[in-house]
Amino acid sequence: MERFLNRPSLNNNTRCPQKRIKLQSDERTKPCEVDEEDEVSHPVPWQKIESEGLDCDYALLLSKDEADHMFKLLEEEVVYSTGEDAKVQVFGKVHSIPRKQATYGDAGLTYTYSGVTRLARPWTPSLEYIRDVVTKTTGQTFNFVLVNRYKDGQDHMGEHRDDEKELDPLCPIASVSLGAARDLIFRHRDARGKRSRRHIEPVKLELAHGSLLLMNSPTNTFWYHSLPVRKKISLPRINLTFRRILRDRKK
Repeated sequence: MERFLNRPSLNNNTRCPQKRIKLQSDERTKPCEVDEEDEVSHPVPWQKIESEGLDCDYALLLSKDEADHMFKLLEEEVVYSTGEDAKVQVFGKVHSIPRKQATYGDAGLTYTYSGVTRLARPWTPSLEYIRDVVTKTTGQTFNFVLVNRYKDGQDHMGEHRDDEKELDPLCPIASVSLGAARDLIFRHRDARGKRSRRHIEPVKLELAHGSLLLMNSPTNTFWYHSLPVRKKISLPRINLTFRRILRDRKK
């Protein structure tokens, strides 16, 4: 039986300060700005998610209005991969990605996963802004983001680990969800498949609109995660996974 974790309680006492987003009327030219003089403390209540080798933190980062606004801007700004760039290699075979995908980050950065290497496009205003909000909330810096867009519940992501050597092992992967709520399922590496060596219950978390999930070390060493098909979901979702890539560990 899976362990199901709901969104965090607002009574959680573990908090981290963050600037509150101020929505702008000109959405096409400016994402969101904060007037330093009018800055308001916007505490984030965290929920700790733990199991054997699993260490995550989950919180609602943005209000509904803030999340709606950022979703609209990303729909206008993000350019997704097409053609051969929209395919990956799995066990030596080439497959089309069952969702839209894009990569953004600092100049010259590339990220290799699933047998392909992606070059980072320059940060868009909204991606840069969300990155900075995550940095102010977590104290971590990020130089790359993988963007996944799911048109509905048919689009999905298979089981995998984000354990590439070029990722900074000291930096968590920060996952921001916008749009339709979807289930993320963690499965321990020793409890996968019919020949699993151990019985360890999967952990299921519903990723809400405007939420932030931190996957801390050593989560991606021991646990796979996936976003399964959910046929009843008809609305789109955008997920941003911010990472820190070490240039001197590039292949």
